[in-house]
Amino acid sequence: MEKVRFSMVFMISTTLLLLCSLSAYAQTAKSPSISPTPAPAPAPAPNFVNLTQLLTVAGPFHTFLNYLEQTKVIDTFQNQANNTEEGITIFVPKDDAFKSLKSPSLSNLTQDQLKQLMLFHALSHYYSLSDFKNLSQGSPVVTYAGGAYTLNFTDDSGAVSLDSGWSKTPISSSVFSTDPVALYQVDKVLLPEAIFGTDIPPTPVPAPAPDVMPAADTPSSVSDGGKTSSKQTNSSHRIVRCAWSYLVWVISGVLVLFL
Repeated sequence: MEKVRFSMVFMISTTLLLLCSLSAYAQTAKSPSISPTPAPAPAPAPNFVNLTQLLTVAGPFHTFLNYLEQTKVIDTFQNQANNTEEGITIFVPKDDAFKSLKSPSLSNLTQDQLKQLMLFHALSHYYSLSDFKNLSQGSPVVTYAGGAYTLNFTDDSGAVSLDSGWSKTPISSSVFSTDPVALYQVDKVLLPEAIFGTDIPPTPVPAPAPDVMPAADTPSSVSDGGKTSSKQTNSSHRIVRCAWSYLVWVISGVLVLFL
C-alpha cells in the first residue's frame, strides 16, 4: 500500500515538474528578443561661410572689403551669416564705383558714419533674386543700419533696382547666393539720406544730339548743283561760237584766193 502511495506521489510530482518546465519554456520562446536601438547620427555641422575670402576672389571688391575691415563691420556680417537663422544679403559695389564717386566724398565722414554706410549695404536676412519681387511691394525696406537707413526696391520682370535717394543702381550680377548668404554686385555706392541729407542735386539731363541733315537734301547742295549746271552750259555755248567763227574765217580765206 505504501509503495502504491509513493508511486502516485512520485508520478504527480513528476507531472507537475514537467508542466512547469513546459510553461517556462513556452514563455521563453514567445518573448521576442529586444535589440538595442542605435543612437541617431549627429547632424552635420553647417558649412562656415568666409565673407573675406568670398569678396577677395569673387571680383573687384577690394575697396569695399577694405572699408568693411577698417570699420570692423566684416565681423558683424560674418556673425550674422554663420550664427543666425536669418542669414544676410549684401550689396557689393565694384572698385570702379568708389573711383567714380566725386561728390559727395567719403573722405569727410566720421568713423561712425563710415560704419553706418557699410551697414547700409546689407539686409539682415537672406534674399534670393526671386524674393525681391515681394520685397519691392513692401518698400522702403530697413537695412542692417536700422532706423532711417532704408532702401527702395523695384522689380521689373526680374530686373531688380535699388534706390537710396542719392544712388539709383541695378543689381548687375549675383556674386554668390546660397542660403544663408547672398552677395549681389551693384554699380554704385549706396549713399543714405540719413548721412548725406535730402538736398539731392538733380540728375543732369543729357544734351540733345544735333540734327544732321543728309548732304543730298540740303538747300546748299541743290544750289551748288544749279550753279555747276549753268557753268557747264555757258562753256558749251562758248565752244560752239568759237567753232563757227573759225569755220567762217576759213571759208572767207578760200573765196579771196579764188577771186
